[in-house]
Amino acid sequence: MATSRGRIMAQMLDAAENASPVEAVEAVTRKLGAALGARSVAFLIADLSGRALVRLAHVPLDGTGAGRRHGDEVATVMPFDGGPAEQTLRSQTVQVVAQPDGWLVLAPVTDRGEAIGLLEMILPDEPLPRTLDEIARTAHVLAFVVIANRRYTDLFEWGQRTTPFTLSAEIQRRLLPGSFTCEGSSFTLSGWLEPAASVGGDTFDFSLARDLLHFSVTDAMGHGVASALTATLGVGSLRNSRRRAAGLVEQADAANAAVAEHSAVPGTFITAVLGRLDLHTGVCALLNAGHVPPLLVRDGDTRPLPLPANFPLGMFAGSEYQAGEIALQPGDRLVVVTDGMRERNAASLDLPAVLRSITGLHPREAVRALADAVLEVSGPTLADDATLLILDWHDGHSEQRRTSAGADQARASNPPPD
Repeated sequence: MATSRGRIMAQMLDAAENASPVEAVEAVTRKLGAALGARSVAFLIADLSGRALVRLAHVPLDGTGAGRRHGDEVATVMPFDGGPAEQTLRSQTVQVVAQPDGWLVLAPVTDRGEAIGLLEMILPDEPLPRTLDEIARTAHVLAFVVIANRRYTDLFEWGQRTTPFTLSAEIQRRLLPGSFTCEGSSFTLSGWLEPAASVGGDTFDFSLARDLLHFSVTDAMGHGVASALTATLGVGSLRNSRRRAAGLVEQADAANAAVAEHSAVPGTFITAVLGRLDLHTGVCALLNAGHVPPLLVRDGDTRPLPLPANFPLGMFAGSEYQAGEIALQPGDRLVVVTDGMRERNAASLDLPAVLRSITGLHPREAVRALADAVLEVSGPTLADDATLLILDWHDGHSEQRRTSAGADQARASNPPPD
């Protein structure tokens, strides 16, 4: 069995490499479907809204149906409805559903907790446990195929966009990290950006070093292209200094100077929270540059973290910055939001109460639940971007993760309540 499994995996990887980037996923799913005798196989990619799946590529294996290709492909949006597809993505577990024409199998396509989409197939017979294990592992391989090939094509990004992007939204999108979620042995992090009708310049970012986790949440003044360009200055400067191993104060100094000197709009500034977490000790350094204070959720209690006060980045060219720190305890949750979560209609949201109600959710699901809560009180069109980042501290940086097919099963959570 192991030899057969290895041969199938090798064939799938060869198929992915031999195919063009736009057909790599189709090539992999076709190999898997043929090996399992499946009647059909489909890859469903997660929509950028986080509230739907998109049928991006469909590969009938029995000669029926129409194959889809980039260029003439119609992306079919499948909104979440609480059914098996949504349950699979949110719980990160394989689902099997009996159907009149066979057995529907849904497997999460995930890497390090980032839910990329689903692998969907119909099998003629009820799958055995070892077959489900094979499908789960293949779905994990498919995640790497998507990650590798989306560098070369717009196909996957096109499929994820159910609404057109403005120019400012396009600029803002490029400032966000390639993955919104990351799981490690000692932490889990997830970010989310719910855009306003006119983009408000929000961003979040993170990067892992060997023993450190760097993260930031920023909010550029204004809206539209001007705000997006200011955000570009800030994020570009922060990344540049971070990649030169600069500390938080040095990062803030450099970004402050960059925005003050190069911004096309005089008086423009960026509020920000910069963080650096020691993955061995749990000590988290934080710098607040005129931003909404970070929140700490500990033992069911939510409180803002007192940090040294600093001016926003770019407000005054000669500003000096100070950082504070907190020693995180296992089970702590750190939450950073932008003012779009607290302004106008969103101010009626009881944020501490919502945070208490979702303490058991994986950060990937918690950020989505918070975004949904903001939309519920503010309406479908936000006046300002609502951005959030959630960081859970587990401790035990040296321990091995307990994962299955790209997700940390020890910390998988159920979908948030209705």
